[in-house]
Amino acid sequence: MKPGPARFFVLLAVFICASCGMVYELALVALGSYLLGDTIVQASIVLAVMVFAMGIGSLATKRLTGFAAVSFALIEAALGIVGGLSVILLYLAFAFADVYTVAMVALAFVIGALIGAEIPLLMELVQRIRAQKASSAVADLFAADYVGGLVGGLAFPFLLLPLLGLPRGALAVGMTNALVGILIVLWLFRTELTRTAQVTLAALLVVILGGLTVVWIFTDDIEVTTRQRLYRDPIVYSQRSDYQEIVLTEAKKTGDTRLYLNGDLQFASADEYRYHESLVHPLMNGPRGNVLVLGGGDGLAVREILKYPDVDAITLVDLDPAVLELAKNSAHFTDFNSDSLDDPRVHTIAADAFTWLREAKHSAYDAVIADLPDPDDVATSKLYSIEFYGLIRQVMSPEARLVVQAGSPYFAPEAYWGIGQAVAEAGLATTPYHVDVPSFGDWGYFLADLGGEGPEVTVPGDAPVGLKFATAEVLAASTTFPPDRDRSSVGKVEASTLLHPRVLDQERGAWVGY
Repeated sequence: MKPGPARFFVLLAVFICASCGMVYELALVALGSYLLGDTIVQASIVLAVMVFAMGIGSLATKRLTGFAAVSFALIEAALGIVGGLSVILLYLAFAFADVYTVAMVALAFVIGALIGAEIPLLMELVQRIRAQKASSAVADLFAADYVGGLVGGLAFPFLLLPLLGLPRGALAVGMTNALVGILIVLWLFRTELTRTAQVTLAALLVVILGGLTVVWIFTDDIEVTTRQRLYRDPIVYSQRSDYQEIVLTEAKKTGDTRLYLNGDLQFASADEYRYHESLVHPLMNGPRGNVLVLGGGDGLAVREILKYPDVDAITLVDLDPAVLELAKNSAHFTDFNSDSLDDPRVHTIAADAFTWLREAKHSAYDAVIADLPDPDDVATSKLYSIEFYGLIRQVMSPEARLVVQAGSPYFAPEAYWGIGQAVAEAGLATTPYHVDVPSFGDWGYFLADLGGEGPEVTVPGDAPVGLKFATAEVLAASTTFPPDRDRSSVGKVEASTLLHPRVLDQERGAWVGY
């Protein structure tokens, strides 16, 4: 082949391999955020380790330039194997060995070192095709490399994840990586290879593609088996939506059904009434004609609200349409939420609560419930900020009340009292209270209004008959905190803001030893 076309195909290989490398990087970050939350920490670790390893890999290849063609093919083969299997290997490490962080760092280092080894070898191969000025060769290689990174970065969220999912997306990229890397050597640089080397590389390519294909076929079985390892009870439903992993489990003996979002427990049917009665009924001891529920897509809070016949309208805003769909149509939900989302007074909206409050034009609500996931990652931390509660205040009528689920004052006292501080700094008067929910532990809330003292925590005089937990006596006791967990026990605690999501640090220091 003439030098011009040959250089083009080498640069095309650079482009494709760079795209693959970017996908591996993003896959490690995405999996870490799925399993552990805290995307910033996961991204920082992966990026730092991979960039460092790329430098090590570049240095290590100086002795391989004499065998550039074979070395490049073997490196791409290794990248195809390690990168293609990275997601499944990390998932297995998380579920079976509890060594996720160690495994993630090791894989990020290996992948980074292999990626770093590519450019020096490719530089040597380009120069063998046609010698040129070093600066010109570097410019061509890095241009192809950077554009490939752009394409890989865009393909990952918009193509690979929606069409293939995370495990199969990584496998597909691994196959591509090995195929391109080995074929470019067998095609353009075959004259530099012995017959034995050519046969060996061809056989290696077949083995890699065959092995990754076998893993592809059994990916679903691997994922189901591994996922079940993470949960105590048998999984009866699982789905990876556009926003999160949704898992439902059901105990065989007791029938206790549990909902998990990204591995975090959202409710257990055995005791969810304790949580939801305590969340809703103190709020209803006041104006309640027009109610706003932020979060609570399972419909359980709405079930409690609908027990009051004088409620005129309920607006439910939840991020994930998949959860809303399940809550409306799945027996695993409707058996517990009493088909609450089908009530004509209920209007459901699939939207981010922060964005919806900021951008839409809203009426004045008489009661607002913030029943949102715990603030253990960047995406949810904004829902516990001063700015968020300020947005809620803007849609409250003068006599309206707000209730916020605020986590555990026992297991996460700094986070709990920090959330109360954020509500207060948004201009609302708060009353803290907590109850015992066995599946969660000691769980806390803040009831707030626009007055000066904070509202009383009790049930309304016309509370529905048959409440199983939230009686006036229980709620009166709920406002008492022991000295080791009251407001003074945490000292000075700062409220979380959008620019300073302090609640994340407060959550990281929680649950230690439990």
